[in-house]
Amino acid sequence: MYHILLVCSAGMSTSMLVKKMQDAASEKGVEATIWAVGDAESVEEVKKADIILLGPQVRYLEKKMNERVKNEKPVLVIDMMAYGTMNGAKVLDQALGKLNG
Repeated sequence: MYHILLVCSAGMSTSMLVKKMQDAASEKGVEATIWAVGDAESVEEVKKADIILLGPQVRYLEKKMNERVKNEKPVLVIDMMAYGTMNGAKVLDQALGKLNG
């Protein structure tokens, strides 16, 4: 079971992407809990995640997020094209590739 956290400025813009990622995980037979929060809520939520994916609009948080997880969990910026087209399968593959890499 994978725990994948998406972080954006308020948690709203990623909610549609979360749904598409959940659909892709289901189609691939991947057990995953995928959810999204804003930066403010991420302080506690990162503790539950195996990987943290940042929306391209908050890529500036990458260093802060790595410090927050003490570099013990991967932090990735979501591919801008995949994010813009809401390609849940591609974003899921990006996360799984890093986790299984």
